Amino acid sequence: METLTHAPVLARFGYAVSDPTRAQVLLALAQAPSYPSDLADSIGVSRQSMSNHLTCLRGCGLVVSVPDGRRTRYELADARLGHAITDLLGVVLAVDPACCAPDGECLA
Repeated sequence: METLTHAPVLARFGYAVSDPTRAQVLLALAQAPSYPSDLADSIGVSRQSMSNHLTCLRGCGLVVSVPDGRRTRYELADARLGHAITDLLGVVLAVDPACCAPDGECLA
């Protein structure tokens, strides 16, 4: 296991939220821990897709799996991530449409 701080943490976070499904998962987990099947149902993706996204988020160090009887619950790896996500939702960006596509992809 490797411990990251500063720029590498931001890079991992950026990669994780670059996918809309992973961003939705992080938003959901910022509200409360959840089970993969419940996340898949609420977001509208297959359970296999959800499993893949949770594996990515776990590998990025953003979520952890917690055994809960015969099931596994997922939650944010650090409560401060929930606060950071909530704070980011309050940010308003002034964007140049000629520079970035609506999905955030750089056109330059």
